[in-house]
Amino acid sequence: MLKIWGRVNSVNVKKAMWCVSELGLPHERIDAGMQFGVNNTPAYRGMNPTGLVPTIDDDGYTLWESHAIVRYLSAKHSAGKLWPTDPKARADADRWMDWAFTFQNAMRNVFWGLIRTPPEKRDAKAIEEGSKKSHELAALLDKALADKPYVAGQTFTMGDIPIGCEVQRYMRVPIEHPKLPQLEDWFDRLLARAPFRQHVDLPLT
Repeated sequence: MLKIWGRVNSVNVKKAMWCVSELGLPHERIDAGMQFGVNNTPAYRGMNPTGLVPTIDDDGYTLWESHAIVRYLSAKHSAGKLWPTDPKARADADRWMDWAFTFQNAMRNVFWGLIRTPPEKRDAKAIEEGSKKSHELAALLDKALADKPYVAGQTFTMGDIPIGCEVQRYMRVPIEHPKLPQLEDWFDRLLARAPFRQHVDLPLT
């Protein structure tokens, strides 16, 4: 059975869990990281030398890095659907998966500052700068969605998973958001998916 190490409130673990749920794969998730420990044990480091989460074990094959996990599982179990077989469509999905880390970097100080830092210790300037950059990136995605319902075209693919997880944090942090109609419609389409609601759209902690 597929095993997944990682805590449910990790944005990168959410990517793997959302993918697994979309695919309907039997699996076992093992808490790891932050308060759970595990990730710095010799056994875990033997699977994942970075000590980060998530890591998967697929019948003896271990893999780390959340986007690599999403690609691998999508290609193995959903070629032609989550994993586009058309090279151009797959490149579009890959592009937005890679770009998700740009969004994550912009949001880091906002998320950590407002969600995981006590009010008296927050860096207001860093939060403001991160919010501004995140708004700019969200507007870029909004424009890209003007002529298609999903990031890689007309159907939901692996490309929507990483950036969808990052945008969920952006949409749920307590900041003022600009009006971005296409992004909001896309986000509503993600919310209509039960795996997204179950694994991604959770209270931020």
